[in-house]
Amino acid sequence: MSFLEVMQTYFRGEKLEALFFILPVGLLLVAFGAVALRAERGGYAWGIAVPSIIFGLVLVGTGIGVSARTTGQVAELEQGLDEAPAAMVSKELPRMQKVNNNFRTTFYVFGVLAAIGLTLHYLNTTWGRGLGAVLILIGAIGLLIDGFAERRAAPYTVALEQLAARHQPDQSTGP
Repeated sequence: MSFLEVMQTYFRGEKLEALFFILPVGLLLVAFGAVALRAERGGYAWGIAVPSIIFGLVLVGTGIGVSARTTGQVAELEQGLDEAPAAMVSKELPRMQKVNNNFRTTFYVFGVLAAIGLTLHYLNTTWGRGLGAVLILIGAIGLLIDGFAERRAAPYTVALEQLAARHQPDQSTGP
């Protein structure tokens, strides 16, 4: 596959995930939180509703934001590839390396959220049962989102590294 095909595959996957997973799941979480408050009162409902609505809104914003920026981002990268590939890769490769490094952190964060959720759920408090279950759900959703993103980012990063190697200035001609 050419670099352009790898890049388009990466960003197509990013946009699809944003529009057809992140955004809908966010909307479902907001609705779930609202229904929890409508169906029941008390600590259990509030333990479900507050994190569901907050994380749902974060996902809605992320889904809209990622899908809205992707087309322009791809156009800019394609233009950079045509006009100045070395300059484009000198910006995009460090950005993707940072993205890849962040996955390790987010995997731990989502794992810790799930572990806290399990702990709260089994403490047997009314609000802890609701909050714990939602934290487990949030942790699982985050692991799924970043799991797909990490797998998608790996070949794109490799393609960027290969492009960077092809466009490095020749070090063999010295003074």
